Parts: sequence; C-alpha cells; structure tokens
Amino acid sequence: MIDAAMATGDPAKVQTVVELARETNPDDVEEINALQAGFRDRQRQLTQARSTVRVEELRRAGLLDNWSGKGQIGAFQSSGNSNDVGVSASLELRRTGIDWTHLLRGSVDYQRSRGRTSREQYLASYEPRYVITPRLFTYGLAQFEKDRFSGFTGRYSISGGLGYEVLQGQPRLSVQLGPAFRRTDAIDGTTETNLGALAGLDFNWQIADGLTLTQDTDYVTETGGRAQVITDGNNTSLLLVTGLEAKIRDGFTTRLSYTVDYNSNPPANAVSTDTQTRFTLVYGF
Repeated sequence: MIDAAMATGDPAKVQTVVELARETNPDDVEEINALQAGFRDRQRQLTQARSTVRVEELRRAGLLDNWSGKGQIGAFQSSGNSNDVGVSASLELRRTGIDWTHLLRGSVDYQRSRGRTSREQYLASYEPRYVITPRLFTYGLAQFEKDRFSGFTGRYSISGGLGYEVLQGQPRLSVQLGPAFRRTDAIDGTTETNLGALAGLDFNWQIADGLTLTQDTDYVTETGGRAQVITDGNNTSLLLVTGLEAKIRDGFTTRLSYTVDYNSNPPANAVSTDTQTRFTLVYGF
C-alpha cells in the first residue's frame, strides 16, 4: 500500500497511508518511517532538479520567450462625466525571468451615443520589476493616458521606487511607493509639468475551488484589485479597479469589475469622479 501511494507522487496520499500503516502495524513503525523518509528525500531531490532545469531555461531564454498574457473584451456602464453604455478592450502581457518581471498593459474604452462620441479613453503602460529579496523589489513605470472628456489629450507619467510583498501565496498583497514625474497636455492647449509621488497597491485572492456561479460557469477562481495614486502640486489622481473572475473553461474566464477614476482638479464642466461597471470575457494565453 505504501509503495502504491508513493508511486502517485502525492505527499498527502502517502501521509494518509503511512498513518494507517502505523496504526495497523505497530511492530513495523521504524521500517514505515524509513520508507516515508526515503520518499521525502526523493521528492526534495526531484523538486531541486526541476528548479535547476527551470533556472537554466530562463537563463537561455530569448527576448521573445516566456511571455504570457490575457486579453479582455466586453461592455460597460458608466456614470459621472458620461452616462451610457459602451465597449472596452484591454491586453496585458507579462514576462517573468529569474530576477526581472516585465509587464505591458493597454486598454481602450470607446462609446458613441446618437452619432456622437461620448467616451474615448486610452491607457498604455510599461512596468519592469527587479527582485532584491523574496519580498522586496524595485519597480519602474512609464504610463500614457488620453481622455479628452476628463480634460486632457495626453498625460505622461514616469515613476520608480521600491515595492514590498506584504502577503505571499493566497491572498497576495504588494505595495509600492516612489517619486513621480507627470506632464499633462490639456484640451485647451496648455501644458503642465509637475513632480509628485506614486503609491500603488495590488491585491489578489483565490476565494475557493468550488463556488459555482451559473450552470455554464464552473468556479470563482480569482478576485483582485489594483489601486494607484499619483499626486503632484496641482492634481491628485486615483485609479481603483476591483474585479471578480469566474472560470468558464480552460483559458477563458468572465470578469465583473468596478473602476473608480478620480481627479482632484477636473476641467470646467466636468466632475472629479468617473465610475465604470464592466462585464468582460477574458482569454488567457
């Protein structure tokens, strides 16, 4: 029985069988313990070997290797500067190496109502990270935004600083803080350039393996949020995104998210806070 459990390579099964064997064969406890110790040694050696192979694969990887990502497309309902429905699309690409992680993000929100454009928002960002310790890392951020309904035709932000993994595993929480430089090209033709600070928070939590949403939806697999605050002498902006994802099948999930986009100094005839409720289909690759 012990040999059969070990053949599966499942430590939980081995532990269960070993405990049963100890109870039913008290005279053979030493032999049973030796079998379990040998299994644990083999598992450690196998894990180390796999880790060594993985590190070598990462070292030999080319610039276009080891990328993963996910794309989203769907609809949203908004309130604030515009009140209507529209479509949204986004793409996220991630490359993870031994010490470096590269993250590229892009999103588009576009809406027309009665033949007129009522929302047109674009965002693109690049964020590299370098791991210093298992929890501490440095980051950089270059970001571009365009949203004429919020009063600017272009907003460019650059930041760099330190981040820390407060919680690892599940749930996972990381924070980051650093100085920021921001230039804003307003719709009236003026330009503002300011120094400020960036604070970010990234939270993800796998709720459970078995929470069914609908007949065609298997499980709630992830809930997460992201918050980013950039403040300078004239304006503070807050982007808060909270979402709930449900797995449909391998590679596909549905996502319900709520976004708060706040600017403390909006242009004339505009409100400071935009909110969006989105339902999107997500494809991971």
